[in-house]
Amino acid sequence: MNRNSKIIVAVIIGLSIFFVLLKGLENPNKYSPLNTSNKIDLNISLKGLFDEKEYLIKELADKKNFMLINVWSSWCLPCREEHPYLMKLKDNSINVIGVNYKDNSNNAKVFIKEMGNPYTKILVDVDGTKSIELGAIGVPETYLIDSSAS
Repeated sequence: MNRNSKIIVAVIIGLSIFFVLLKGLENPNKYSPLNTSNKIDLNISLKGLFDEKEYLIKELADKKNFMLINVWSSWCLPCREEHPYLMKLKDNSINVIGVNYKDNSNNAKVFIKEMGNPYTKILVDVDGTKSIELGAIGVPETYLIDSSAS
C-alpha cells in the first residue's frame, strides 16, 4: 500500500468514528434528576433485599405519618457516617425505607448485620435507574415524604 492510500484509509476511519460518536450525542440521558419534578413518584416497584419480593414504595407508606426514603450503598463512606443517625430514627418509630443503590446484595446484607437495621423495609436498585427516578443524584440521599399527601 502506498503512502496516499494509508492516509485516505486513516481519514475514512477517523471520519467514521467521528460520525458514530456524533450520532451518539443525539440521544440524551433520560435518567437525569433534572427531568424530575418536585413531587416524588412513589409508584416505583423494587425487590426486597432479604425476600426478593416486589414492593411498591407507595404501599409501604404509613398514611398517618411521615416516611423517610434513604438511598444508600455498602461501599459509600458517607452512608456509614449517617447510619447511626438513622438508627436513632428507628428508636423514634419513624418509617424509614432503605433503597440499596448499585450494590452487591451480599455486601449490603453484611453492612446491615454489622451496622444494624434502621429500615422498615430494604429495597434493591441494582442498576440505579429507580433511584434516579426518585431524584437521587448520588448516595446517600434521603427524602422526607408526607405519606398522607401521597
